[in-house]
Amino acid sequence: MRLKADLTLLLVSAIWGSAFVAQRLAAQMGSVYLFNGARYLLAAVVVLPFVVRAGWVSRPASQISLTGNFANLTYPRSQYQWMLIAGFLLFIASALQQLGVVYTTAGNAGFITSLYVVFVPVVLLIVWREKIHWISIGAVMLAAVGAFLLSTGGRFELRSGDALELVGALFWTIHVIVLGKYASQFEPMSFSVGQLAVCALLNLGVGLFAEKSMPLTLSLLSAIAYTAFFSLGLCYTLQVWAQRHTPPADAALILSLESVFAVLSGWLLLDERLAVIQIFGCALIFVAVLLSQFKEWNLRGKIDSTHLVEGR
Repeated sequence: MRLKADLTLLLVSAIWGSAFVAQRLAAQMGSVYLFNGARYLLAAVVVLPFVVRAGWVSRPASQISLTGNFANLTYPRSQYQWMLIAGFLLFIASALQQLGVVYTTAGNAGFITSLYVVFVPVVLLIVWREKIHWISIGAVMLAAVGAFLLSTGGRFELRSGDALELVGALFWTIHVIVLGKYASQFEPMSFSVGQLAVCALLNLGVGLFAEKSMPLTLSLLSAIAYTAFFSLGLCYTLQVWAQRHTPPADAALILSLESVFAVLSGWLLLDERLAVIQIFGCALIFVAVLLSQFKEWNLRGKIDSTHLVEGR
């Protein structure tokens, strides 16, 4: 079962990485907010049936009332508050990511977005005063050098698209922390639909003012369908199942390969090219992501050893 779960997470990371190609194609057509709004709204509809199913399975009968053929489930007020916050952060992060893809490559966007794995301990230190491990400090320094080489090619010339992706990575970081600290106490499927819906409505609202229209070509519709059904809907469901059988640190490591698949997808499907020094920058960022997970392996090993001693 563990091997099956790990392979499932590998599939998820591959789909997420390849989704940058679909986003890049949509960006080249000038669609940012309306594209995001359409795919997040469609994803919310895709996940909605799982909310009803999860409600039937996990809720006692006293908390479920029937209206026609639908289960009317009640949720605490705090869940709605955090769904709004998470949805707003998701809106900012996704908008910056999609806007950045207009001005940079799919590979660059994938690798810079993956920096959120490294940024998490730094933000926890600054905002929540949680101590940062020395390994995390090394990972941040490596990632900074890697991002510089990837974005500038060794010359001090930061592209606007890369800068947008970098700021977006910070919002992905805050989103991950919010989910881990506050959203974990709520039912995951309903929370997911809530934040997806909030993100979709905000994107659509901004899109109606910022973008005149969205070109409904076959390519764009395919990009919306692929990212909604696979990147958001299917991958979220697979991730929820797989992480029941794979430890969080191992899961994060496998999912961080999304950045590698983003570069490979851009190379195979969009004929994107990277200079040697940029490839070296990609390697440094990937090593930083791996390094940021090494601390978790070490801590988990200590915990497992303690449990073994206590068991005796």
